[in-house]
Amino acid sequence: VLVDVFAPWVQDLGLSVEQVECDPPANAAADWQPGAMLRMAFSERLCRNGGMVCGQALMALADSSMVIAILAANRGFRPMTTVDQTTHFMRAVTASDVLADARVVRLGRTMSFGRVTLSSATDNKPVAMVSSAFAML
Repeated sequence: VLVDVFAPWVQDLGLSVEQVECDPPANAAADWQPGAMLRMAFSERLCRNGGMVCGQALMALADSSMVIAILAANRGFRPMTTVDQTTHFMRAVTASDVLADARVVRLGRTMSFGRVTLSSATDNKPVAMVSSAFAML
């Protein structure tokens, strides 16, 4: 999917799908949501001055991970486009892969909504929180 759906520059981010969850596990909490976990490999090319991963790369990771999460919830790809994305940066991430835990909050026929927590793979501490809305085409 990463190759078939995303633009070449998104593929250059070095994303990999770590986990996809379509169905709740046996011990799932009542508020379980379908989703996906993606990893963005650390690269100096993604950093701004000072060695911090740039916000644009983090936002692209969040957007791409929500596409995969919605794909999982739909049990297959469906064309969609981002309508809104709000990112709250909490701290810088340096010299570390970044993990994106994307969850579908509401899957609709015409609109879908989600949230993503971005964390440093080194210490698993959050670096950003993202909420987004997608128009289902």
